[in-house]
Amino acid sequence: MTEYGRGQGSEPWNPEDPLSGDGGWGGQQAQQGSQSPYGGRPQHYPQASEYGDWSQEQQPGYEGQQHPHHDGRPYDQQLAGHSRHQFHQGGWDATGTLGQVPYAADPGDPYGQQPVAYGGEQPDLYGTEDAYPPPEPPGRRRPEPGPESEPADDEEHVPAAAGGGAGDDGGHELATRRERRGKGRKPVKSKKRRTGCACMVVVLVFGGGLGGVGYFGYQFYQNRFGTAPDYAGDGTGETVTVEIPKGAGGWEIGRRLKEAGVVKSAEAFVHAQTNTPGADGIQAGAYLLKKEMSAASAVRLMLDPRSQNNVIVTPGERNSGVYAAIDKKLELSSGTTKKIAEKQYKSLGLPAWANNSGDVKDPLEGFLFPGTYPAAKGMKPDAILKQMVTQAKQKYAAYGLDDKAKELGVDNAFELVTVASLVQAEGKTHDDFRKMAEVVYNRLKPDNTETNRKLQFDSTYNYAKGTSNIHISEKEINSDPSPYNTYRYPGLPPGPIGNPGEDALKATLNPTHDGWVYFVATDGMSNTEFAKTYAEFLELRDKFNANSGN
Repeated sequence: MTEYGRGQGSEPWNPEDPLSGDGGWGGQQAQQGSQSPYGGRPQHYPQASEYGDWSQEQQPGYEGQQHPHHDGRPYDQQLAGHSRHQFHQGGWDATGTLGQVPYAADPGDPYGQQPVAYGGEQPDLYGTEDAYPPPEPPGRRRPEPGPESEPADDEEHVPAAAGGGAGDDGGHELATRRERRGKGRKPVKSKKRRTGCACMVVVLVFGGGLGGVGYFGYQFYQNRFGTAPDYAGDGTGETVTVEIPKGAGGWEIGRRLKEAGVVKSAEAFVHAQTNTPGADGIQAGAYLLKKEMSAASAVRLMLDPRSQNNVIVTPGERNSGVYAAIDKKLELSSGTTKKIAEKQYKSLGLPAWANNSGDVKDPLEGFLFPGTYPAAKGMKPDAILKQMVTQAKQKYAAYGLDDKAKELGVDNAFELVTVASLVQAEGKTHDDFRKMAEVVYNRLKPDNTETNRKLQFDSTYNYAKGTSNIHISEKEINSDPSPYNTYRYPGLPPGPIGNPGEDALKATLNPTHDGWVYFVATDGMSNTEFAKTYAEFLELRDKFNANSGN
């Protein structure tokens, strides 16, 4: 080798490479007609051998010949007589090329006596019937066939055709091996199909998510900033009655109007109610409205008393007046509601302590609680009455009438309602109610010597007669045998004489304790004065006669 590349000299001999340096020997090049690279000059080698004492041992590659040790002579002289001969079995062949010379085992190599890794004495792992086929280059590989369905046990196997050669046997053996490999393996799904399905799932998930976000975002925007759906105008010619319960707010009213087809949305009604002065005072009741009205028009109409289809029970009003009002609102013949009340009063929800004895003129008297109730054409009278009775039952239970009765000197809650109806009928103001309640309790006392437990109220006589006359003669009173005649009979009347309101009810439960026994409406109207003795009462009566012209 030279500084600038390969020269004509021989390559350095590498003991690990059996082919190293064989092209640079003069003997071989001479046969090829080339000049010796050394110019005919002999090359001298050192006397010591690189391989120690191995040269004295018999080498198996030279058929047992033993070569003498190099004694310093030139190598070409040692080869005298052999230059023209070719070695066999590891020596030179006819072509002059060097064959494979097996090396003797190294005595110092712990693995030197082990059998050769590849050779005839090793088993062929690819020759058995159950083995995998030998590896093939990537260009020749084929995709493994899918699992083949096994034939049924009762099916007959078709024998091989006669005359098949070795090729048929080889094909059958290959097919048998492939069948064995295919058994028990899961079918290989197409990668493209799996990828397509995965993409579709991802698209559906993301598409659905984006759609949901968009929908709810739009709804949020509409609810916060968008204009609420609404009709235009004052509505169609079709009317509808909408019942608004007590305590209903704007959203509840709007929802009921939307369900009835009056407004297009509850949001529009709430918006119109908020922007209309006084609209927050819409009362409970039944309203006669038109369908498909604008929210603003619906609010204005509900504030107009003419749109309200309600029956109003005033404090102290008798049942006879309530029945007549219901007949008028429902456009029924006179007396219809009264007949229904007489027949169905037991099914209208009266409390268990209500008295329905034969002396009671009307079992529902005192149980049609004052208030406003929906009553529009098409409704049933018994449904309206049931609402009134339910309200009374709830109010009386809230005041705990059963517990208060004994404390106030009466037998039961029914008598308390009767007292409240008397207070409502005779009193005029809240202060009058409390004094009037004391008058009733004092006159009912067993030790009452002023009236001998007789109430002597004109209101009870008028209730029995169905009148409201304050000018009643003693002859008329004394000749009337009605059990409601408190001038004739001591104690309370058989039942209430009207429907007391909450003010009279509260006063009945909290009377004064000043000793009042008498009272007179000295002006004949609203100025009621009270007395503790009979002498004081006579003074008040004279004052009344003077004012009334008697």
